[in-house]
Amino acid sequence: MTPPDIPIHPDSTHFPYGACAGCHDSAPLPFAFEYAYQPIVDLATRSIYAHEALVRGPNGESAASVLAQVNDANRYRFDQACRVKAVAGAARLGMQGFLSINFLPNAVYRPEVCIRSTLEAARLHSFPTDKIIFEVTEGERVQDRPHLVDIFRAYRRFGFQTAIDDFGAGYAGLNLLAEYQPDIIKIDMDLVRGIDTQAPRQAIVRAIASLCHELGIRVLAEGIETRAERDFLASCGISLMQGYWFSKPVFQGLGQIAESAWE
Repeated sequence: MTPPDIPIHPDSTHFPYGACAGCHDSAPLPFAFEYAYQPIVDLATRSIYAHEALVRGPNGESAASVLAQVNDANRYRFDQACRVKAVAGAARLGMQGFLSINFLPNAVYRPEVCIRSTLEAARLHSFPTDKIIFEVTEGERVQDRPHLVDIFRAYRRFGFQTAIDDFGAGYAGLNLLAEYQPDIIKIDMDLVRGIDTQAPRQAIVRAIASLCHELGIRVLAEGIETRAERDFLASCGISLMQGYWFSKPVFQGLGQIAESAWE
């Protein structure tokens, strides 16, 4: 798919990847960060479907240590830097399948302009744009739901896939789903934890799976840590899964799935 032409900020040529006005008007990031990548598997095909890019400190420190340094003054530049670094890292590691990138909706002024750095990074590193999934960062407080829907729709027009993270928690509820149907819904890990023994959680997840099937949305269950959780979710028709049962995030690397994780 060829992306449509994108209007560029007049001064964007002075910044890497044609940064938008939000990056132009903010100071350079006062901290460094890197990425870990965690596999997302397709149980039905026993293969790695995607990797989620998870922010880490420069020496593998926690995401919290990095995100604690993000504020209103550097949010826009951080969001753009995240996209570029995630794509560059995925290409360097020879990633196959999809790359899932978290984004900060409150850091996007105009989707068609702010997406330019992602498109330029993908072109520079020869990473296919149709293999990129954008999902909202966990814990991000969405201040303007219509704006989030506009972002998602713009990203879809550019050929990206979209995902709603932590479905069932906070902003990610039925009201959002009624306005926009993404390619993937990620079930909040609090619903997954111990689901094989929790009847209320089982009923809720079955209902989500049925609803998404009717809407043509794939369901991804995250936070899977046991075989019993995996097997119950598979019985609901959910094949996309993510969690320590399959692989922990790998700092600056790609995880491998042990044969025992499929059995």
